[in-house]
Amino acid sequence: MAPPKTTFVVHTLLVFILFTTPAKAAYNVLDFGAKADGQTDSAKAFLAAWSAACSSTSPATVHVPSGRFLLNRVAFQGPCKNNKINFRMFGTLVAPSYTVIGTSNQWILFNQVDGLSINGGILDGQGTRLWACKLAGKNCALGAASIVFTKSKNLLINGLTSINSELAHMVINGCEGVTMQNIKISATDVSPNTDGIHVQMSNNIAITQSTIKTGDDCISIGPGMVNLWIEGVICGPGHGISIGSLGKTLLEPGVQNVTVTSTTISGTQNGLRIKSWGRESSGFVKDVVFEHIVMENHSGIKISNVKYNDIKGTSATPVAVKFDCSLRNPCSGITLQDINLTYKNKAALSSCTNAIGGASGIVVPQSCL
Repeated sequence: MAPPKTTFVVHTLLVFILFTTPAKAAYNVLDFGAKADGQTDSAKAFLAAWSAACSSTSPATVHVPSGRFLLNRVAFQGPCKNNKINFRMFGTLVAPSYTVIGTSNQWILFNQVDGLSINGGILDGQGTRLWACKLAGKNCALGAASIVFTKSKNLLINGLTSINSELAHMVINGCEGVTMQNIKISATDVSPNTDGIHVQMSNNIAITQSTIKTGDDCISIGPGMVNLWIEGVICGPGHGISIGSLGKTLLEPGVQNVTVTSTTISGTQNGLRIKSWGRESSGFVKDVVFEHIVMENHSGIKISNVKYNDIKGTSATPVAVKFDCSLRNPCSGITLQDINLTYKNKAALSSCTNAIGGASGIVVPQSCL
């Protein structure tokens, strides 16, 4: 007896799915001529592998095996024909000398990509010679950020390590929907201008479960940043986590809806701060929740609705909480709750200038609000 028509339809559908589901394409950079010797420039090979993955109409993987790959400046350009490219790295990408890329602003660039994921790998910016040049007061190149993402969306950067960047380690600029997790960033505490992660002009960014040790801000937040979530970050050494500098220009977009939670900040110049230029600007900061405190503002921008909650530990300076705000645009809506900070085993101090708000709970130092 012939099988029921319904069974035949199901079998036919399964066969159709098996034969029409696209297979994931994989492109090994070695197959395009890359050399894992740390000396041969493999930039062309990496760009060729990227071009193949970007041109694929099905999900694709760029595979970087173990080894050290020297790369000159590279720009991985989109849009691509698919929105699921996995840059899977087991090896280390090595930057050339700052005399080669020091005037180019960035070393590795991803522009106009959608659905990219980067998993694993190490970026070695080899910035020590440039730092030494700057610290000696010589006429040096500005340097290059190690990896920059611009005009991109739906990004996942997972398990990526960056060491010894010339400038900022990682930059998110003009992007939407970015998750950065399990990031490791390392540079000495005397490495100038080596921000760990810089974000600006972007929306819906999450930075979680990461360790950042550097010579400048662990995370710096520039103008136009909306909806930023920072959680589970270990920060230090460095300058702490900073909103700003803001107000550099008269017309500037503001920073809104920033949360820093469950974060450990130690051995830093500051904890968490908002900093701006002392001039008038259309920029603003509002709707911010912090989990540690140092706030500085000599500012023409408007700062409002900033909450510091459940902050405990020690301060590196006698004044642990500082609000230094503009007379014309005083800080408003500042809330301190359950703050317990000490300096050399004694209650730390607080300082308020042109700041309006309130305090509740056990507040040490005694709130100046």
